[in-house]
Amino acid sequence: MTIDTLRQVPLFESLDNEAASKLCHLLESLDCKAGTSLFRAGDEGDAMYLIERGKVRICVRATDGREVTLIELVRGDFFGEMALLDGQRRSADAIVAEDARLAVLSREHFLSFVRSSPNVALEMLTALANRLRHTDELLRRSATRNVNVEEAAHLTLADRAADVIAEFGGSWKFIIAAVLFFNSWVLINTWLLRDNAFDAYPYLLLSTAINMLAVLQAPVILMSQNRQSHKDRLRAEIDYQINLKNELALNEILQRLKTLEGDYLRLASDKESDEGIMK
Repeated sequence: MTIDTLRQVPLFESLDNEAASKLCHLLESLDCKAGTSLFRAGDEGDAMYLIERGKVRICVRATDGREVTLIELVRGDFFGEMALLDGQRRSADAIVAEDARLAVLSREHFLSFVRSSPNVALEMLTALANRLRHTDELLRRSATRNVNVEEAAHLTLADRAADVIAEFGGSWKFIIAAVLFFNSWVLINTWLLRDNAFDAYPYLLLSTAINMLAVLQAPVILMSQNRQSHKDRLRAEIDYQINLKNELALNEILQRLKTLEGDYLRLASDKESDEGIMK
């Protein structure tokens, strides 16, 4: 990886030539085929990865066993940085989505580099926060697309008709129209056509028509309600994904803040010790 390529990574774009050159010598190249699992949640974390080419998918397992993709990373992106900071186990899975070449930075090399360039830790936190905000925004936009746009795109003619009928059947327009129609029917057969009524009292034809209307209207309304229930389940699923992402983001930022605090306290302590020795 060249210095120019390294600076395309937001984490290291502010490095000077000397620091960037030093970091390049600490990186090791790794070629991976699509479908390769780089690590799983719970694995020991000892390295950070920079993508020179290809794509890598970061995902987690939901409580019901489903795989939830948090983000798909491309050339210039980085991942696995949590392991460099806290040395804890991986919090998500990393799977190669497209043949990729990665630059690997071990935790041992990274810590030695950060001690010589403390501003890198602050740059990492800034880049991470920007990426998390961007990912949250993508998830919110995908929620709108999934529920409204994609749902409407899959509607059939029968679905649209069911929605229209259900909407009209549950409105005051339908009630008023039905009352006017029934009263007109009774008035015509009772007063206007006394001797030649086509549906004399007790209005058996009207009763049959009402029963047929009720029999047909009920399943149409249920069809519309079932589709609405499906849309509600989709909304709930997207809300869960957003909440999951926010929870992971918050935990990630808190871990980095704790690590940064510890690093700066150690640096301040070392500096005070050096000053005391010089005096």
